[in-house]
Amino acid sequence: MSRKALIEFKSVSKSFRRDKQDLLVLHELSFSVNAGEIVAVLGKSGSGKSTTLKIGAGLTSADSGLVEAFGNKVSGPASEVTMVFQNVALLPWLTVLQNVELGLEAMGVSKVERRQRALKAIDVVGLDGFESAYPRELSGGMSQRVGFARAIVVEPRVLFMDEPFSALDVLTADNLRHDLLDLWQEKKTNIESIMFVTHNIEEAALLADRILIFGINPGKVMAEIKVDLPHPRREDSNAFGALVDKIYAAMTAPSSQREMTGSTFKVIGLGYRLPKVGVSELSGLLEAICSEVSLKEVELYELADDLLLGVDDLFPITEALEILRFAKVSQGKISLTPAGDTFAQGDIQAQKSLFAAHLMRYV
Repeated sequence: MSRKALIEFKSVSKSFRRDKQDLLVLHELSFSVNAGEIVAVLGKSGSGKSTTLKIGAGLTSADSGLVEAFGNKVSGPASEVTMVFQNVALLPWLTVLQNVELGLEAMGVSKVERRQRALKAIDVVGLDGFESAYPRELSGGMSQRVGFARAIVVEPRVLFMDEPFSALDVLTADNLRHDLLDLWQEKKTNIESIMFVTHNIEEAALLADRILIFGINPGKVMAEIKVDLPHPRREDSNAFGALVDKIYAAMTAPSSQREMTGSTFKVIGLGYRLPKVGVSELSGLLEAICSEVSLKEVELYELADDLLLGVDDLFPITEALEILRFAKVSQGKISLTPAGDTFAQGDIQAQKSLFAAHLMRYV
């Protein structure tokens, strides 16, 4: 059954001026956020994920294309759309209650009404009793709850979240994810749809009904995965593991350029933004792959789990290994080339020489 589109991106493109050149961040981006769903946006750094949220919320404008919210063109801050940022940015001189009231005050809501609505929102996010506390007295998780309260108090229909859990410790982030799901499933707010940016593949698999995977240089929707697993989802289940594996495979699928040229390795052009990784990081990952002596290929999600690496840590390294012809990455798996195996087994001097030779040849 088709769902009503609340937010629609129609051929949206965006460039930023950097070093006297225009850097194309988003190109012909088209997708919708529909009623009754949670949408996760995954992608490598620089794929324009956060920029997409800001354009959708009307906080910045597109160079071309169109965004519509509830059937109306977005030409400024969109009404009935709110956003939670990674950095909550609470005003330190205001109490929790006063911070939550800020949006309502800007909307001209009367003091009595905004006090009632703010108290209700604080209770909904589980901070009842902390209304008079100041930000310096709150933990990171509590501060983020204030951010959620500030977002839902204005009664939005769509909630955007930009890496809302990434700055929190593992346990706190896990608790907040489950609390967010409870709010969503029990319909304790007016929110009809949620779209969030994350670098955590497991987080996307845990929360989302639909996952958009962004490509890079420039940013665009490279793949879309619909998630049919019911909530609550068990991270130790075979179905969840299969979903995570599917996401890794989609994120490492060969580019159209590679398929057209028939190249085994990643193809880059003169304007390509190279990943920022050090030789020690390349060496460390190669050695970790080499330690799996019984395997010809290593699953990326298993490697990430073993080494505690997130998308933003793992993928730049694997991309650099591909560019240097030290490894092949495809369909969620990585395998070493003979050159990569030689690099991993060599001493420091041999690694330096091989790295320099491949850098001159392929980059």
